[in-house]
Amino acid sequence: MKVLRFRWRERDWWGRLEGDRVLPLPGIEGGSGFPPEGLSLAEIRVLAPTVPTKIVAVGLNYRDHAEELGLELPEEPLIFLKPPSAVIGPEDSIRLPEGVGRVDYEAELAVVMGKTARKVSPSEARRYILGYTCFNDVTARDLQRKDGQWTRAKSFDTFAPLGPWIETDLDPSAVRVRAYLNGKLVQDSSTENLVFPVYELVSFVSHVMTLYPGDVIATGTPPGVGPLSPGDVVEIEVEGVGRLVNFVKGE
Repeated sequence: MKVLRFRWRERDWWGRLEGDRVLPLPGIEGGSGFPPEGLSLAEIRVLAPTVPTKIVAVGLNYRDHAEELGLELPEEPLIFLKPPSAVIGPEDSIRLPEGVGRVDYEAELAVVMGKTARKVSPSEARRYILGYTCFNDVTARDLQRKDGQWTRAKSFDTFAPLGPWIETDLDPSAVRVRAYLNGKLVQDSSTENLVFPVYELVSFVSHVMTLYPGDVIATGTPPGVGPLSPGDVVEIEVEGVGRLVNFVKGE
């Protein structure tokens, strides 16, 4: 099932996508008053599919990306945080801040939590996941190198595009993750190449911090990251989920 957040008649709603129709999602706040026959995608504005308390991202988690950079694989997940204030949704604009130098796209599979998780095992992790969506870990690359730690480089407003919806029925062990820049394929790999697979990541993070419903774990990016420029269109595609489209603008 594809679960989405959207704006209709100046209200934010939850629904499920079937074909090109958005239908009611029983039991979710905001469902009252939703037309039972549903709505077309043309009638609504699709929003980021979750409002997380935090975004936990993972660095250097694809074997082929580590090979590309000539780096050794990490012994345990390298995690960092992106703030909820960075989240934007489908067809929103990534704004390139003035004076930060190169800003890169990074295509990723994102995990969206469905239940509060604390110190869960990898074998239990699946039960705590709502589903999966597309994520773009936008990064100010020059600042990342300059600072030596990644908070500033990863945290600008609009640097966490997310969407377009959450796919609840997906096996995350072998899905394609791709990025397109102005229609050209620039990243293409599979989660088969993850150093730390999804359920291991959920377990690892849950032993560091409590994960709440709606929180996001971004699982790392494959080879081929590159710079964005004003006027670009960047698309993140996750097999079985869909495609997240964003536009790039100067500040």
